[in-house]
Amino acid sequence: MNDQNHPGAEPGPHDGQLAGHGALGDGDYAEFLRIAAEEGFDADEVESELADAASGPLPTLAVVGRPNVGKSTLVNRILGRREAVVEDRPGVTRDRVTYEAEWAGRRFKLVDTGGWEQDVLGIQASVAAQAEFAIEASDAVVLVVDATVGATDTDVAVVKLLRKAGKPVVLCANKVDGPTMEAEAAYLWSLGLGEPHPVSALHGRGTGDMLDAVLAALPEAPAQTFGDIVGGPRRIALIGRPNVGKSSMLNKVANEDRVVVDATAGTTRDPVDELIELGGRTWRFVDTAGIRRRTHLQGGADYYASLRTAAALEKAEAAVVLIDVNEPISVQDTRIITMAVEAGRALVIAYNKWDTLDEERRYYLEREIEQELVRVRWAPRVNVSARTGRHLEKLVPAIETALASWEYRVPTGRLNSFLGELVAANPHPVRGGKQPRILFGTQAGTRPPRFVLFASGFLEASYRRYVERRLREEFGFEGTPIQLSVRVREKRGRKK
Repeated sequence: MNDQNHPGAEPGPHDGQLAGHGALGDGDYAEFLRIAAEEGFDADEVESELADAASGPLPTLAVVGRPNVGKSTLVNRILGRREAVVEDRPGVTRDRVTYEAEWAGRRFKLVDTGGWEQDVLGIQASVAAQAEFAIEASDAVVLVVDATVGATDTDVAVVKLLRKAGKPVVLCANKVDGPTMEAEAAYLWSLGLGEPHPVSALHGRGTGDMLDAVLAALPEAPAQTFGDIVGGPRRIALIGRPNVGKSSMLNKVANEDRVVVDATAGTTRDPVDELIELGGRTWRFVDTAGIRRRTHLQGGADYYASLRTAAALEKAEAAVVLIDVNEPISVQDTRIITMAVEAGRALVIAYNKWDTLDEERRYYLEREIEQELVRVRWAPRVNVSARTGRHLEKLVPAIETALASWEYRVPTGRLNSFLGELVAANPHPVRGGKQPRILFGTQAGTRPPRFVLFASGFLEASYRRYVERRLREEFGFEGTPIQLSVRVREKRGRKK
C-alpha cells in the first residue's frame, strides 16, 4: 500500500466504535449528514441505515436440505428477486452462495447451499461438505423439506447433523400450495424440530410467518471474536490444505520444533497457538489442521479438525494461506481463500516450497495464479520456503500491510468526491429504462472496511465489482476484503 493513498489515516488497530457513528468521527459524521441532506434525504432515514451498516457482521442464515426440495426457490422468494439459479432437476446448486436479505427492517446474510446427501462420492461429496460448513458457520438454519414427499431417510440424517451442530433450526415444509396440503406438513412434527411452517416458495404462501420465526431465532448480530485483548499480540491464522507446510513454517519462525511435522497429510488436528517473535514484534500464530475434501465422509477426528480450523480463522485478525507450488492450484485452495475472505480477515498468500520450483513449473504456476486467483489480486504475495526459512522475513511487512489496510478508513468528504468522479466517468448501464446512480456514501466500519452506498436503484453485481476495483485503485486496501452495502432509496426532492 502506497503511503500517498493514506494521508491522515485514522487511528486503526483499537480505536473502538464511536457511539452511533460506526467508524465515523464527529466531523465525518456531520459531513455525511450534510451530503445526505443535499441529496434530499432525512437525517433519521440515513442514520438508521448507517447504524445497520456499521454494526459489524450480519447474522447468517443457512438454507439447507436434500436436493430438489426448493431451497433456491425459497432463497429467491426471501430476496424478492431471482438471484439463485432454479431448475426442475436436483443438484443445480453446488457451492455455498451468500446474499444479503432483509425482513421486517432487519438485515441478515442468506446462504444458499447445495443439496445434502449421505454416503456420496465425487462432486456430490464436495457439495455436501460445503453445506456442512455453511451450517457450522451460520447463526441459524432453515431446513427445507418437501411436504409432498414427507420426511425421507436423508431428511432424518440432516436433522441428526443439525442437532450435532446445536444451531437454532426453523423447519420449512415447502410445496404446500393450498390449505388441503397443510395436513401433509403436520406429519413433519415427527422430525422433532418443533412446528413445521407450511410454505409455498414458488407462490410466496406462508413465507412471512416463516421469516418471523427466523428473526426470532437469529441473534441481532454475532459477536466478533478476534482482537479480544486490546494491545495484545495480533492473531495470525496459518491455513491451507493438508501437507502444504503450515507446521513447518510455524517451527521455522519459532526457531524450534513446537509442532509435529510429518509427510503424512493431516498430522495436525488441534489448532496450536504460539507467541512468536518475528520482525521485532510478538505475534500469536495459530497452526491449524488442514482442510480436506469430502468432510462428512472423514473419520470423526478429521471432520472436527476441519471445523476447528474454521473456528481458528474466526478468532484471527489475519490469515496467511499457504499454497504448495509443486501442485496445481486446486478447488480446495480457492475455497480456503474464499473462507478467509468471507470471514472478513486480512489476507496474505504464501507460496511455499519455492526453493524446489523449476522453471517449467514456475511458468505454469504463474498462469494458474492469473486464472484461479483473479478475485484476490489484492492479496500480498510472498514466495517462501518453510523448510529452509527462505524469505520468511518478508511475511512481516506483508502482514503489517494487510492489517493496516484492514483498519484504514477513508474520510467521508474524500470518498464522495471520488464517487462523484466515478459515476461521471462510468455511469451504471440503463436497465428497464432507468439508470441507477450512486448518490453518496460513507465508510461505516473497519476491520474489514465496510462501505454503505446510497443509490437511486439496484446496482448490478458487475457494477459493484467495478466500484470495489476503483476503490482499491484509489485508496489501496492491499490485503483486505472490502464489503459494499447498497441502500436503494428514492430521493424526496433536493433541498434548496
